[in-house]
Amino acid sequence: MVYDYEYFKSAVLKMISIDLNAYKERQMKRRIDTLIAKNGFDGYEKYVQALRTDARLLDEFINYLTINVSEFYRNPDQWRILEDQIVPEMIKKFGSNLKVWSAACSTGDEPYSLVMALSRHISLSKIKIIATDIDKQVIQRAKEGLYVAKSIAAVPEDLKKRYFIPVGNAYRISDDIKKCVEFKEHDLLKDPYPSECHIIVCRNVLIYFTEEAKEIIYRNFYKALKKGGKLFVGSTEQILDYKEIGYTRDNSFFYEKV
Repeated sequence: MVYDYEYFKSAVLKMISIDLNAYKERQMKRRIDTLIAKNGFDGYEKYVQALRTDARLLDEFINYLTINVSEFYRNPDQWRILEDQIVPEMIKKFGSNLKVWSAACSTGDEPYSLVMALSRHISLSKIKIIATDIDKQVIQRAKEGLYVAKSIAAVPEDLKKRYFIPVGNAYRISDDIKKCVEFKEHDLLKDPYPSECHIIVCRNVLIYFTEEAKEIIYRNFYKALKKGGKLFVGSTEQILDYKEIGYTRDNSFFYEKV
């Protein structure tokens, strides 16, 4: 057998049901080769053998390949549109019991930002965010809710004072915000999607996927949205065939199911 990258992708699929064919190969292969070298393994075969027997290495691998770069209120201008225009529009359409899904939520920055944005218009007692990610390690970090100052730099000052508690050089998100978020493991390429969502947020994640995988995910988001619901994407992402799927575009980052 040739123990090349094709072998590695096949082994990972069998081992943890993550399909590396859905990721841009050049980027992902470079990341994985770097990780293998960092751990001192001589090639894919020996690394796969180690992943099968060492839970710590396996957790590290999953954490490494699921790119986790996140921060609160990332691209603040877009969050202002969400807060000032999209949320009031959704409340007017559907009432205050909105079903909101933060997909590929990473370390929790995004779903907690969603709670704070919604809190401008809705009581915290009525806010419930579904937050999902493929990586159980980042979900655990999200549940802990501890962040460095850089992560929360873009949070509006009044919300920062109200919902963050200084802990040494870091900040902990308040329990009032935590209670509004339900974290779950979820793979966008193989697991069932929530249904009848009013808002779905998935930002700065699909840039790492192939065009074919993006197409599948954007169509699944469409199915998961309620008619009139909105999809909020990242500043580097656009849905080129949004009309064919059935979306209309409010602006570059918000798409509506019609």
